[in-house]
Amino acid sequence: MSFLETKHLLGLRGVSRNDLRTILDTAKQFREILDRPVKKVPSLRGITVVNLFFENSTRTRISFELAEKRLSADSVNFTSSSSSLTKGESLLDTMKNIEAMKIDLVVVRHKGTGVPAFLARHSGAIIINAGDGANEHPNQGLLDIFTMEQKYGSMEGRVVTIVGDVRHSRVARSNIWGLHTLGAKVRLCGPATLMPRNRNFFEAAGVEFISDIHQALDGADAVIALRLQKERQEDSLLPTLREYRNFFGVTSEALQHAKPEVLIMHPGPINRGVEIDSSVADGPNSVILDQVTNGVAVRMAVMYLLSGGRADE
Repeated sequence: MSFLETKHLLGLRGVSRNDLRTILDTAKQFREILDRPVKKVPSLRGITVVNLFFENSTRTRISFELAEKRLSADSVNFTSSSSSLTKGESLLDTMKNIEAMKIDLVVVRHKGTGVPAFLARHSGAIIINAGDGANEHPNQGLLDIFTMEQKYGSMEGRVVTIVGDVRHSRVARSNIWGLHTLGAKVRLCGPATLMPRNRNFFEAAGVEFISDIHQALDGADAVIALRLQKERQEDSLLPTLREYRNFFGVTSEALQHAKPEVLIMHPGPINRGVEIDSSVADGPNSVILDQVTNGVAVRMAVMYLLSGGRADE
């Protein structure tokens, strides 16, 4: 039985403040475990997890696999290129066959928006969204917030600036909803062509759109630089990468307008010299690698809480 109000983690939109706090507070305990000589606990012994990835992934997939191993869960990795889907089997039939093998939890990543929610409606398994289309990436949002709270304690009243390709970013959306629920102020900055079309929808949630990066960074407590998806240039959404860097790159010069202790964040992979300069990504204010480490702890917390695992450590 889930320790959360929600049965699945499909996104952060609509997730209660209480659930967010439970996940983040539990992640603190698992983060301490990762610093021990023995980093393994029996909390999910007997639980079977299937990693259902239909998109290429490095950080997210490895992070989930490590989290599962740290919790002593049994895990199975699914590769779509070598599955029956290539023979014409439907996604739902694939899911039903996997479920018939008596699995408990499914981590799913898919390019199609809404696929995790679809599986949750037609499956008895616990579903965790590891990124669906341009919709949400809730675990990334949680680990970003966790990383910010390591420094600030609470996000209430904090200013977080998200810079880059917001339109196509599932990371941005999860951060927006999670931060809004926890009382932070969110600013979005980037080319008009890369901002969400439903701008009024986000403004109703208190999100501020700022076209000038210096103004967007003014007084910011944290800045999240999003990966600039170079393939979007083919859609004529950007003139050149150099022009993007000049106007929206997170550079040392641009950061002079932020607070001296501003946190520098990036979900990865990084296009150095485009959305963020190396001097900034590797600088003293960067917590990019901390995000990666914290991602394991957050995913441990999510799987533990949703599956109602044992707390015997």
